[in-house]
Amino acid sequence: MYYNGYYYAQTPMQQQPFHPMLPQHPMLPNFPWPWPPQDDSTSLRDHGRHPYVTNLRQATMRNRAFRRTIWTGSRLQTTVMSIPVGGDIGMERHPATDQFFYIEEGQGFVRIGDRRDRAEIERVVNPGDAIFVPAGKWHNIVNIAHRPLKLFSIYAPPEHRFGTVNEQKT
Repeated sequence: MYYNGYYYAQTPMQQQPFHPMLPQHPMLPNFPWPWPPQDDSTSLRDHGRHPYVTNLRQATMRNRAFRRTIWTGSRLQTTVMSIPVGGDIGMERHPATDQFFYIEEGQGFVRIGDRRDRAEIERVVNPGDAIFVPAGKWHNIVNIAHRPLKLFSIYAPPEHRFGTVNEQKT
């Protein structure tokens, strides 16, 4: 019997794939090993209308396009964004769509309000900050850092066409 770092084994021939954070469970009898499986779970394309699991932080950081949809469903959409230095999203509003932003990297300045020219909220945002924009509110995020502002956004319901990729702000 010997210890291989995870469990005691009788002989090398009896070793079974095991991970200390994923104990053997009847619902996981054929967990894919080696881990991670080789698939396109981090590809930057729209996987919408199909179940999908990804590391959203990695997808956001890898994205170099201004806006890219990575999942579009019938009631929800996720995009990853890269706002260039000095750039912004542009003052906009979505009459029937709620929006959520999450800042992964960089620093921005957000404005949200009932009118295009009058903000209720003006604030600097940093990594880890979440921004919630109710339908019908004007909003903009400006990159105030010296590197691209990396963020993801969730729209409910979807705002962009399935598979949208905007390399630059349009």
